Amino acid sequence: MTLVSSSLKLTRAPSRCTGLVLTRLASAPSWNLTHLPIKPVHPTPKDIVISRSQRPKEVRKLAEEIGISDAELDPYGHYKAKVSLDVLHRLEGAEQGKYVLVTAITPTPLGEGKSCTAVGLVQALSAHLNRNVIACLRQPSQGPTFGIKGGAAGGGYSQIIPMEEFNLHLTGDIHAITAANNLLAAAIDARIFHEATQTDKALFSRLVPESKGKRSFSNIQLRRLKRLGIEKANPNDLTEEEVSKFVRLDFNKDTITWNRVIDTNDRYLRRITIGQGDAEKGITRTAQFDITVASELMAILALTSGIGDMQQRIGRIVVASSNKGDPITVDDLGVTGALAVLMKDTVKPTLMQTLEGSPVLVHAGPFANIAHGNSSIIADQLGLKLVGPQGFVVTEAGFGADIGMEKFFNIKCRTSGLVPNAVALVASVRALKMHGGGPKVLPGQPLPDAYLTENLELVEKGFSNLERHIQNANRFGVPVVVAINKFGTDTENELKLVQSLSKERGAFDAVVSDHFSQGGAGAKALGEAVMAACQKPSHFNFLYDLQLPIEDKIRVIAQKIYGADDVSFSDVAKTKIATYTSQGFSGLPICMAKTHLSFTDNPDLKGAPSGFVLPIKDVRASVGAGFIYPLVGTMSTMPGLSTRPCFFDIEIDPETEQISGLF
Repeated sequence: MTLVSSSLKLTRAPSRCTGLVLTRLASAPSWNLTHLPIKPVHPTPKDIVISRSQRPKEVRKLAEEIGISDAELDPYGHYKAKVSLDVLHRLEGAEQGKYVLVTAITPTPLGEGKSCTAVGLVQALSAHLNRNVIACLRQPSQGPTFGIKGGAAGGGYSQIIPMEEFNLHLTGDIHAITAANNLLAAAIDARIFHEATQTDKALFSRLVPESKGKRSFSNIQLRRLKRLGIEKANPNDLTEEEVSKFVRLDFNKDTITWNRVIDTNDRYLRRITIGQGDAEKGITRTAQFDITVASELMAILALTSGIGDMQQRIGRIVVASSNKGDPITVDDLGVTGALAVLMKDTVKPTLMQTLEGSPVLVHAGPFANIAHGNSSIIADQLGLKLVGPQGFVVTEAGFGADIGMEKFFNIKCRTSGLVPNAVALVASVRALKMHGGGPKVLPGQPLPDAYLTENLELVEKGFSNLERHIQNANRFGVPVVVAINKFGTDTENELKLVQSLSKERGAFDAVVSDHFSQGGAGAKALGEAVMAACQKPSHFNFLYDLQLPIEDKIRVIAQKIYGADDVSFSDVAKTKIATYTSQGFSGLPICMAKTHLSFTDNPDLKGAPSGFVLPIKDVRASVGAGFIYPLVGTMSTMPGLSTRPCFFDIEIDPETEQISGLF
């Protein structure tokens, strides 16, 4: 490997530290990373047992090993820390590493092991192929953790540690987003109430209160005046008409799209009535809660470049329309700065590590079937600078490639300007069998024999799903390596069949990977294939032109990615599209909100269906995040708890404080 020369310089530490610290110049050397040895046993123990068998490195030591100074680190305990964006400024001129996306076939209950594969690949590249590499992953929501899914730290000998800290609270970003989101929701309903119960004069006197005999506008109020075309800075100069325009947002309550959120699966918050207290004077409306990771604020965090950009994006959020059809923004409500303050620390990624001691940046967690489903641009940019030109950043997109990968390319890469070098497309033999028409899998029931014994016919039929995902990745001009996540029930013939079909149908390579039971050593061949794919010239391109009408952009995705014949639009969807077009938002990219379990709107249709019409039930705009999201069929933004959620098994030992039953 060609090494980039490294040099050091002395710089004065920030005021919160004393003395001098060593910081690296722009070039990134080959790290002197301490790898944590593992000793896999068979059968593979439970994830939590493996996690607790490994003692992580102190996060300060890990940071030092990858070129982050102590002054750029904000530890939360011994094993995780926030990383300052000062690192990005310091490395502004540094060359970037290779950019690898891990995605998967259409998910099944049998699991594909996407997160596990991403971690295994990073461990292989780092501990076994001696490359600088960082994993950039999303923060998991506590809703699924306490619901039916459990944690999302990978699994087996390819996981993030300590896994309890990864899956519970982390460094508080989701809680900060919850607080900011709900402050905005409170501001909306409070404004509706006050406008309904006060005159223009009373509103003005309270919105611009007199202090020491003088009234003055705040900065955010001056911005609203400017948007209204009122070029006046003295409150006493406004006419009665201008006062009325200034104080009245005039909400059309039927158009409010901003919901309250909580990071818990709670089906009884899907539809509620608010304002039933006596003090609210009968001003009620129907509302709902979403899960926090569905909040537009989470999507903004994942797409922002820093606090300044985040504050501007927050200000642009459209929460409703007025009765005249004008968009009402967060800036109009005057709450932009307050939300940014609540979220100021969320822009810093959290540094953790894998079981073998490779670095991981955990940041943001938007859902992929509702939002764009990718970790943050900031973490990717930070990682690409830290690893240097011979290194790699491995990031993961949510759910299948038709959802997470498509949005990674068309939304995330379009926003960041980063160009991906390769895709690792995860599949498993047993998941392909389900896509080939295998029997249903029921929770708590033994797997049917079709998934436990050799069945080449089912594998070949189910390959149609993998093939479409390969074709979709190639459509973006990015080489695809199929990562076949090996399970103990797979036969040699089944694995070879998937390999040969993948290479015949357009994959750069197809590799069997045993990272779950062997860690990075089991993914070494996958790492070598990904490295080779990254050497190919990039021909990356977007799927559609932003200047196309909203309907046409939706149709392009439906036909080229999902395999639909056409798209149908409900009357509601048509009206919304017309509204957003008239409001000037038609140039935004598209973020499809659809089931992750099928290329269609029907989660029961497996494989690679064709000849269907994709129904668009509704269309909404996340103007702050920067995309239009059509709702395909019926989409829930608040999961519910099953009859027996995971929480039945979760306990804490009062003496040792050790958690059990979480995984």
